[in-house]
Formats: sequence, C-alpha cells, structure tokens
Amino acid sequence: MSTRDVSHQTDIAKMKTETDGSFKRLDASFRNSIEKGSQFEPEKDRYHLYVSYACPWATRCLIVRKLKGLEDLIPVSVVSPRMGAHGWPFASVDPFPGAETDPLYNSEHIKDLYLSIAPDYSGRFTVPVLWDKKDKTIVNNESSEIIRIFNTAFNHLLPKEYAELDLYPKSLRPKIDELNEWIYPKINNGVYRSGFATTQEAYSTAVTELFEALDNVEKILAGGKKYIVGDQLTECDVRLWVTVIRFDPVYVGHFKCNIRNIRDGYPNINQWMKNLYWNNASFKDCTSFEHIKTHYYWSHPAINPTRIVPVGPIPAIQPL
Repeated sequence: MSTRDVSHQTDIAKMKTETDGSFKRLDASFRNSIEKGSQFEPEKDRYHLYVSYACPWATRCLIVRKLKGLEDLIPVSVVSPRMGAHGWPFASVDPFPGAETDPLYNSEHIKDLYLSIAPDYSGRFTVPVLWDKKDKTIVNNESSEIIRIFNTAFNHLLPKEYAELDLYPKSLRPKIDELNEWIYPKINNGVYRSGFATTQEAYSTAVTELFEALDNVEKILAGGKKYIVGDQLTECDVRLWVTVIRFDPVYVGHFKCNIRNIRDGYPNINQWMKNLYWNNASFKDCTSFEHIKTHYYWSHPAINPTRIVPVGPIPAIQPL
C-alpha cells in the first residue's frame, strides 16, 4: 500500500480552481468497457459496483442497473456520504445509516481500491467504481460510459423485458448526443461550476449558463412530456434527473443556484421529475435525500464550515 501523501487527491478542501476562479472537472481515468471477446467479458457476479447515494454520477449507474434488471448480476456497495480528508469512507470507519463495508477487501476508503492497483495514481478517488473481481482491477470510473455498458453488455444474460429496454436507441442517438453536449457542461456540471467558483465573475458566468439551460429544458418538456427525447425513457432522462432531484434540497442553497428553484420556477421540469420519482421505482429507490443533503453540506467545509445540514425543503420532493 502506498504511503505517499495523497491528501490533495482526497481532501476537497485542498481542491484547486483555475486562475480565473472557475472549477474544471478532471476527466475519469479508467475507461475500459465490458464486451464479449475482450479482457472484460460480461459474466454474472464478476463485477462489483461501488457508489454513493449522494453522488449524482454514481446514482446514474444505480438507476440504470435497476432499470436493466442487473441487481443479481452486479452487486453494489454504498459508501458513507461524509466525504472527509481521506475521501469517500466505508461504514467500517464511518457507520452512517445506509452505508456499507467493503465486502471484497474491507477497504476503509474508496482511495484504497485505486491505490491497490495504481500506487502512483494522481487523479481524484471518485465514485462510481466498476470493479472486476476476477482481475482485481477497476474497469471504469466514468459514469456516462458505465451506464452504456449496463445498457447493452449483459443483455444476453437478462430476461427479455430487461434485454429489450434500450436507453440509447440508434434512432434517437443523434438527438441524445446533441442534448448531452450542453446538458452536461451547463447543468450537470454547471451546478458545480457555480458552487465551487471562487470569484464573482466565474460564479456569475456559470450560474447564468445554468439557468439559461434549465429554461431550454423547460421548453423541451412543454405540453406535459414525460420524457426528454422521443416518447420513451432514455439515458438523457437519467443523466439530467440526478441533477434536478438534488436541485432544491442542495444546489439552490449550498451552491448558490438560487435564481429560481425547480418546484416554483420550472413547472414542466418539476412534473417530469416527479413522474419519474413516483412512478418508477428505479428512480425512487436509488434516491436517499438523507445521504444527498448530508454529503454536500458536511463534505465541503470551504462552502459550509459549520457542517450544519438544513432541515428543508419540506417535502424534499412534492407529491404528484
């Protein structure tokens, strides 16, 4: 095990912004796929998914795992939402309600998994982590790629109704790609660019772009549309939803994204979000508002040094 100081990779308080005060997210480092004939064959119980209920990127993977009926093929472990100086902890060092221990190696933190296979790893120790138990390595830690792996790689092992569910259908790919192109930087990452900005100018730029993009989504969902692309559930819904569900409980206050909230400012987005939450167990069951709120308000002392977690909003999501 590495003994070098990796605190600049684990401690969010040591996170650097750009010289102009803007936040730039680093690319994920492990980018392999699971496919027949490759090093990583699609097999039952070969892979393990490490996630946080708090993290929107990890929650994407949890939702798609459930939508595709992969629970029996790919076990999952949930870390504590209290990301401290050593990064994401397992329940063995922080027994937060709903957190779990690492069943494979009894790791104390997510960083231990990374350093066990790459002692000189220089990136951040992020979730999700898609782990290969056979080769004892990380297959992928980029959520946008993991959800596409889950969408197709295991179809031959799944019952028909799950195998036929396609969240990235060929006919809709151009439109999905086009939407991802601006929804990711302006909304998914836009809330972080707003919240982690360290200058007024960087914050103002990010928050303005964020709400202009939300205005665009509101128009797309006009007329009571249940889904963003076509008339079916796609990865576009999953990718946007994980940000929108966190918006009122966290991003409005903690990240200063307070030009409008979702429940009062965006009726179409709010209805779309509620439809998915209340009518689809894959969305509701993968959501823990306790983990979400605790993580953000506890884990970013530069933004919230008292670590007080707000009581509201009540309710966290409105009824249908």
